[in-house]
Amino acid sequence: MAAAAADVLTIVSTDAARRFVESYYPALQTDRGSLASFYVAPTPPGAEGRALLTIFINGNPVPDPRSLQTVFETQMPQAHYEIQSYDCQVLNADVAPAPAGAARKPSPGKNMSIVLKVSGYVRYGESRSGVTRGFDESIILVPNADPSSSSSSSSSNRGRDVSGKDWLIRSQNFRLVI
Repeated sequence: MAAAAADVLTIVSTDAARRFVESYYPALQTDRGSLASFYVAPTPPGAEGRALLTIFINGNPVPDPRSLQTVFETQMPQAHYEIQSYDCQVLNADVAPAPAGAARKPSPGKNMSIVLKVSGYVRYGESRSGVTRGFDESIILVPNADPSSSSSSSSSNRGRDVSGKDWLIRSQNFRLVI
């Protein structure tokens, strides 16, 4: 398959970043039970002995997406996120060929990894007078290549898996700003 042109990569990565930001941060506020679905499935460490999914919250490692979801559901107060800015860059324009047995192969321009930088403010607690803190987050997004995902036949969902997520988090580093 031929490599996608730079303008296609820019358009696809920008759209992926926008859609991710518009769905992930509202889920942190109101749909915490869906958080694990934003991440690639955890796998054993790769050949180099490193896990293929990494999540850090304020420097603390989180073992897997389910654990993160549990923390947000049971230990974190209600939160309101206000995104001030985000930026994205193509990290790797050709991540890898589709895995054997995959139901679909990424279309040109969607077989890449994207680094997404998000910054803004978060207010914990239900009170509007709660303390507002700055945050900065770095995320690596990869295409959702889950072979069990199926695409809807409607034109508005074409190319999306049943959860509507074309891109999933491979790596995340969230930091509150002091």
